[in-house]
Amino acid sequence: MYDNIKNNGYHTTAILEEKNFAPFAYSTGLYENFKIPELFISGLGPNLSGQLIEKYAEKYKNTEIPINIKIDDLSDRFPVYFIKVNNIDLEDYVLTSIKFYENKNYEYLQLIFPDLNGHFPNDLNYDYDQKIIGEFIKE
Repeated sequence: MYDNIKNNGYHTTAILEEKNFAPFAYSTGLYENFKIPELFISGLGPNLSGQLIEKYAEKYKNTEIPINIKIDDLSDRFPVYFIKVNNIDLEDYVLTSIKFYENKNYEYLQLIFPDLNGHFPNDLNYDYDQKIIGEFIKE
């Protein structure tokens, strides 16, 4: 982890899917090195999550991130939204970040993506196992 943060500016941790448990991934180091919130993704596999975190870091480092606004150019597969998440709501998930930051300040956003039919959470007929930690308000 520390080598990745030193060499790349961040580290990605991915937790694989288990029975009754959606996979998730998250970054550590983006807040300290690029002045942007860390990113949490629920419901996608490690490779795609890693690609999304990498694109997020490249696109938004040292700049403002649009919150609750549809983003069409982060992935060529689907649009996404970023929502705010309270750190305390992620304390069972982001253990690497908790260890890395210790008592330092840091923030998290969650990446929200559509189901296979293009429906987002809160849309009629949404059907995907994505745990929403923050409050998703779609514009």
